[in-house]
Amino acid sequence: MSLMNVLARAEAAGIGRAVAAATVRHRHLAQSPVVLVPLTTAGEAGAPLGAMVGTDRAEPELLVVPQPLDREQRFAFFAGLAAAILPVMDAYADDVETEPATRNREETEVCADAPQLIVPNGAALEYVRLLGRSTRYLRTVEDTEAPHPVPVPVPLLGRWLTHYAERARTPGSALLVAMTDLLTRHWATGQSAMEDQHLGALLGWIDPPAGTDGPAAAARAQTGRGPDGLLLSPPAGPATDPVFDNRVLAPALERYDAARAAGATGPMRVAEADVRRLVASQLRPTWEDVWRGVDLLRALPEGAHVAERWKRDRWSFTGHRDRLRAGEPPQPRRDDAVTAAQKLAGRETAQARLYAQEALDDPLVMAARRLAGEAFSGTVREVEMAYAEGRRPMPRPLVTLVTSDFPQAEPGTRAFRAVPDAKSAQTADLVAVTPAHPVPAPRPEPGPPGADSAAPAGGTPAEWLVTVRLTGGMGAGKAPREGSVPAPGDRVTFTFFAHDPRGGPALPDQEATPWTHGGPPGGSAQQPLPAEAPDTVTAEDFL
Repeated sequence: MSLMNVLARAEAAGIGRAVAAATVRHRHLAQSPVVLVPLTTAGEAGAPLGAMVGTDRAEPELLVVPQPLDREQRFAFFAGLAAAILPVMDAYADDVETEPATRNREETEVCADAPQLIVPNGAALEYVRLLGRSTRYLRTVEDTEAPHPVPVPVPLLGRWLTHYAERARTPGSALLVAMTDLLTRHWATGQSAMEDQHLGALLGWIDPPAGTDGPAAAARAQTGRGPDGLLLSPPAGPATDPVFDNRVLAPALERYDAARAAGATGPMRVAEADVRRLVASQLRPTWEDVWRGVDLLRALPEGAHVAERWKRDRWSFTGHRDRLRAGEPPQPRRDDAVTAAQKLAGRETAQARLYAQEALDDPLVMAARRLAGEAFSGTVREVEMAYAEGRRPMPRPLVTLVTSDFPQAEPGTRAFRAVPDAKSAQTADLVAVTPAHPVPAPRPEPGPPGADSAAPAGGTPAEWLVTVRLTGGMGAGKAPREGSVPAPGDRVTFTFFAHDPRGGPALPDQEATPWTHGGPPGGSAQQPLPAEAPDTVTAEDFL
């Protein structure tokens, strides 16, 4: 947690309301996102209780499992979830646009847009990953030897959910996002990070009802109960309130089981409708809270680099669409060494890129980097034209600026500056950092006879003179390109982090990887890998 975030949380606690942690929206927000609010059965992580899903705020689709321990009803729930999500995937998959050819890539097509999936919190996001892992390998009714087949679309749903959950691990991705993560990125509250995972409490800090403040609204959302003893703001899932489970849900499930065992159609329908009503009462408040968070985020202007990161998500969506249409098998349970290393390297690069882009898009984020000494901003005082020594003189002007930021870097460190209408950042080298004004030493306090009367060191300067040498971004001529060198009086910002960080060298293919790192055994690139034996099929595989 940065010092700026700590200060923002302290300010929020002092005023009783969340404060802005960003001035722009740093994540893509679709016009019609798919909102999914899941609930699971207490003590049974793989047994869904119900869900609300859809793109229409006023008319969500309600899916309920009257008896979560019944295998057939769970499979019907997965089929209903597939019927709600897969048509949206298909609609986006067929709408494509052409990307022109570049020096390193042929002309290709990419989906013009991609569906965005929003869940209430991080626990619900992990539950989506669990649903994908538990359904993508299920055998369908097309397999005549399957002991407990599922409807045909269910494994396809699992593959899509797995892809979205894996993509969510890439920093800056917006295909699958948790509303609590979106809100805490843009607002700082006066409560702990764990309490921020309660969506109702988080919204209470950000947008408290009239006549109350953030702490009171959050306390009501977390602990407030009605006359029936149930929470006024149910948990945002996938877990349910234990009081609701014991007092309300368990008796309703018992009535349904009794009617089902007796074979009474009428009472069973009444009991099933009662379970649906109870589950809906727990899902509806969270559904409204998610859309309320969407409204708050839409009020923020979109950051300049958000579209670029969303384009990477569109490429990811297009790639998975192509793998499905090519008939490739489902994602493996465990990645091999090369694939795992590639994923890790890609996520590290995405994290560095996200940090840089957020700072460039948002002055409030840049202020945190300046406070940490990773950037400095000031007014240009002097520009001295100089040239590189060599057969061909190249412009290397010295730019001196006055700043109140103290750069935490040694002379010779590479610095970067964003230049308008330039494809890449301008590079520079840090030359010197000196106080802008001499700081007088404080007068020594009188001490006992014989004590050292030397004056203590002076205070910290309020301003610094920072000199950098521009080394790039000025064209190939002897004279710098117009606008590439700042003029005295201009306000400029230099950073010590790259604006477009690059990944490391490419990893070898599977066939060229040594056997010590998951490659072919014996060190032979031509020897095939042994096939992994399939797991023994047990009854638990179909629960």
